[in-house]
Amino acid sequence: MANVSVAAEWQLLYNRYYRKPELYRMRWKHIDLSRNKVACAPFGGPIAIIRDDSKIVQLHSESALRKLRIFNSAGVQLSETVWKNPGGRLIGMSWTDDQTLACIVQDGTVYRYNIHAEPLEPNISMGKECFEQNVVDCVFWGNGVVCITESNQLFCIPDFKNPKPCKLADPGIEELPFCMAVIEPQYTMSGNVEVLLGVGEAFVVAVEEDGVQQLGAEVLRGPLQKMAVSRDGQWLASFTHDGRLLVMTSDLQKVIMEQECESALPPEQLSWCGMDTVLLYWDDMLLMMGPRGDPVRYLYDEPIILIPECDGVRILSNSSMEFLQRVPDSTESIFKIGSTSPAALLYDALDHFDRRSAKADENLRLIRSSLPEAVESCIDAAGHEFDVLRQRTLLRAASYGQAFCSNFQRDRIQEMCKILRVLNAVRSHEIGISLSIQQYKLLTPSVLVGRLINAHQHLLALRISEYLGMNQEVVIMHWSCSKITASLAIPDAILLEILLDKLKLCKGISYAAVAAHADKNGRRKLAAMLVEHEPRSSKQVPLLLSIGEEDTALMKATESGDTDLVYLVLFHIWQKRQPLEFFGMIQPRNLARDLFVAYARCYKHEFLKDYFLSNGQLQEVAFLLWKESWELGKNPMASKGSPLHGPRIKLIEKAQNLFSETKEHTFESKAAEEHAKLLRIQHELEVTTKQAIFVDSSISDTIRTCIVLGNHRAAMKVKTEFKVSEKRWYWLKVFALATIRDWDALEKFSKEKRPPIGYRPFVEACIDADEKGEALKYIPKLADPRERAESYARIGMVKEAADAASQAKDGELLGRLKLTFSQNAAASSIFDTLRDRLSFQGVS
Repeated sequence: MANVSVAAEWQLLYNRYYRKPELYRMRWKHIDLSRNKVACAPFGGPIAIIRDDSKIVQLHSESALRKLRIFNSAGVQLSETVWKNPGGRLIGMSWTDDQTLACIVQDGTVYRYNIHAEPLEPNISMGKECFEQNVVDCVFWGNGVVCITESNQLFCIPDFKNPKPCKLADPGIEELPFCMAVIEPQYTMSGNVEVLLGVGEAFVVAVEEDGVQQLGAEVLRGPLQKMAVSRDGQWLASFTHDGRLLVMTSDLQKVIMEQECESALPPEQLSWCGMDTVLLYWDDMLLMMGPRGDPVRYLYDEPIILIPECDGVRILSNSSMEFLQRVPDSTESIFKIGSTSPAALLYDALDHFDRRSAKADENLRLIRSSLPEAVESCIDAAGHEFDVLRQRTLLRAASYGQAFCSNFQRDRIQEMCKILRVLNAVRSHEIGISLSIQQYKLLTPSVLVGRLINAHQHLLALRISEYLGMNQEVVIMHWSCSKITASLAIPDAILLEILLDKLKLCKGISYAAVAAHADKNGRRKLAAMLVEHEPRSSKQVPLLLSIGEEDTALMKATESGDTDLVYLVLFHIWQKRQPLEFFGMIQPRNLARDLFVAYARCYKHEFLKDYFLSNGQLQEVAFLLWKESWELGKNPMASKGSPLHGPRIKLIEKAQNLFSETKEHTFESKAAEEHAKLLRIQHELEVTTKQAIFVDSSISDTIRTCIVLGNHRAAMKVKTEFKVSEKRWYWLKVFALATIRDWDALEKFSKEKRPPIGYRPFVEACIDADEKGEALKYIPKLADPRERAESYARIGMVKEAADAASQAKDGELLGRLKLTFSQNAAASSIFDTLRDRLSFQGVS
């Protein structure tokens, strides 16, 4: 009997059954759809209603103020706002994919509202040209709109998320079209929206951004009065001028179906029901037509609105919300009158089992080989049901059958139970989202949770997220931000406790993001308290800076040890605070201080000097000044007697003064003093000699250069000024004179007095200059016979070297000298003889 009662509600269209269960009795009062403009969102979404100002209506007890009211699918009011009627008459409104209500008015302005009837900024304009022409009609799709003006020009916004209005090609028509439809960009070859216009001819004008073409001249016998494009953009259903329903391909090349309708008057609404049938609605009759068979009629004594869905059509009337859909195959196989399918027998077996009848066992034996298929059909049919009791019975039947299946996937029933629990929860009157299972799968659970959040149904969203094992962070974040916005009267400390109680449910949640929202709402103290709980410094520190908590930000950044974060805080405070205040903040924090000093050493010397002076670190300032003097010396202009040497010397003198104020830096003070003195002398030398070869050379090099240039007086002055020792002076002068090959001066210098360095440097200088004759002047004066022997050997004088070596009585020396003259056999034998004699003397 149950099977009969279920199938009795169905209607047969050719060989397909259709059903129209009532989803809700509408909760609203005194709503007449015929007097209002109505926009219904797909996927069981909200309903927006506003009095139609194009109709003259009696107000009864209503207020004269027009209100935009938003209801859920069950007629429970969610929100309302006064419609200010800006920009002229309301031409059309629709819900976008993200459940934003878009309302287009006469001057081409699009006003947008969220589900709480709160206006969203900014308003979108269709452009200046559209504004001047007046909009008369529009067609919405997913996230866009096309409108037509009094001048028959088309304007389009392809995507409200990136609202760039564009004008489509001129359709070249004189009269307003009878009807208008849109093929969405995702289904066109060009990827741009295509607008179909039913004009007063036997063809349709297809308009795109870059062109216009005429379609259907071969297949149409007159103008079209109404058009509807299928969900996938492939088919066009249309109502002709002579009362026929025509279904064609969307390029109007091929007719798929043509049927006479019962009325030549164009229907008020034309809609696809899934992909199977087309619905036509006149003021008292809804006609459902398929490819074959007689149409199905539904009579209504009140106005209705058709809301196309992916798997059917929702039908909204003043009193109810219904859902017209094709009966799913699994449901048909179980409940069709006289069905003997395995699923029907399994469903029947459960009924017998409940009544303790032996027929249950008989049914199971009949379908044993098809039992898994029967179980699957029962599970699938349960998913398609809106009636909870019927869902339960079908799942019990599946569970009963599964007990006798060895190879059936055990988690299928559990999975379906989960889906149905979610669907039943959101279908309740209070929530009013009447999703079918197909719509739910197409929408996805995460989008459903997002919609619940936006409707402020946070508790249900949280429970569904938890139940389905989804991330709850999105829900808790949105709830926290909404709570802050709505709780202006609650003190910060109490609100913080309320927020923390929920925020701690989700590990890794961004406290900083909630704190940012609190700050945006003018609750800086709450924001500071919240950000304390953020474990990630990278999120915490920037927010502390944005809410003016610089001290805390610096402390947190240094504690984290992240140098990038510390620098972020340093630069922020540096710009905001006075220098002394800034220095005071960084001084006690080693990491911040060291990073500042490291940066300032490279880029901000003056600022760093101020910092060191403020801390009494005079020696650090002195080192900086000294470094600056060297940097100045690298300047290519600091040569040829450049005036830049003056500032360099002053910098070094300043450094010397600062060093002299600290007892620990006596050496540095003296060094700086002598450096300045040397630079001054070198600068004078460059000016007088007009040669840029002195500055930044050493004292020794300066003396040597003076001697080479013949400026002996200047060399002597440098010697005296810097107390150069006699030994060093002699070394420098000997080699400088040898460099300029002034052998007379060298000889004269050697005779001034006995050289404190001996005569060896004179010999070395002459030999290095390859002047053997000059070297012979000094070799005999060498006191040490070893040195004499080696020097003679270096200039190739064998006999003299041998004589000197025999005086030294050094066997090792004789060996070395033999190696020196290894190419000369005679010389080698001399040194061998001498070594033999020396060893003989040693033995005797």
